[in-house]
Amino acid sequence: MKIEEAIKRYLDYLEIEKGKSIKTRKNYQYYLSVFKNFLEELKKTEVSIEDIDLESIRLFRLFLNRKKIDGQKRTLSKKTQSYYLIALRNFLKYLIRYNYKVLSPEKIELPKIEPREIKVISWEELERLLSAPKGNSLKELRDKAILEMLFSTGLRVSELTNLKRKDINLKAGEFTVRGKGSKIRIVFLSSVAKQVLAKYLKKRQDSEEHLFVSLPKKNKVTPLTSRSIQRIVSYWARRAGIVKPVTPHTLRHMFATDLLQNGADLRAIQELLGHSQITTTQVYTHLSNQALKEVYQAFHARRRKKF
Repeated sequence: MKIEEAIKRYLDYLEIEKGKSIKTRKNYQYYLSVFKNFLEELKKTEVSIEDIDLESIRLFRLFLNRKKIDGQKRTLSKKTQSYYLIALRNFLKYLIRYNYKVLSPEKIELPKIEPREIKVISWEELERLLSAPKGNSLKELRDKAILEMLFSTGLRVSELTNLKRKDINLKAGEFTVRGKGSKIRIVFLSSVAKQVLAKYLKKRQDSEEHLFVSLPKKNKVTPLTSRSIQRIVSYWARRAGIVKPVTPHTLRHMFATDLLQNGADLRAIQELLGHSQITTTQVYTHLSNQALKEVYQAFHARRRKKF
């Protein structure tokens, strides 16, 4: 089978059988198209799935390692390189599942990736950020509700922008959200988040179904985008005097770190964050350990004489 046809069938499989989003389909299409074009250039002809061998994989990995980011001198990070290889491995797994004789995906090794660095702010900075919107205008009530929601629930910014008013049960203080891979999980609202959200919704005069919307302009509002939320968080971080970059994901990190440092079980945090793998959640233990180290250094053996 020609690779082009096999890729198309695989992408249809991802969307229909696996229920992946259009965005995921587009990402896989891009990664696999880059490999297909590389292989055609290498073989100087139209290629089939049988042309995928260890030598072509070796050369493709070398190509990725040297590939420049468009318009920049930097090359692809190890993490980005791994996306191409993961897509290729999953493509081969699909082909084997349907009895095509192709290279074993297990023979494609993924690059070793350094543990990702989680960037957080101090608890004092967090309080300043959450308290920054002080007024009762629609804008300040909305923005304060956004900040409190992000910290209270640990939602991804895309999950926040997809919320509808009907999704939120203020009385119960909990609701379900559809996250990555269409996985549904339950999240909870703190008492502060419930109060702020209720004030914001009471202030709204529009009929738009989305929870967070733009300010009225010519009596029309539109749902906020992920980029809009990012700008709002960044704006209030600057107003709070926080110099370091702050994003919606920073508040998700603070949500997880707060739970862990107060004794929450790692598996419970995994469920609340919507992580499919516990290894993704374990990155927060580094932050917790750092906090413990600071406590140890501040309070241990203070009575002993220094040498």
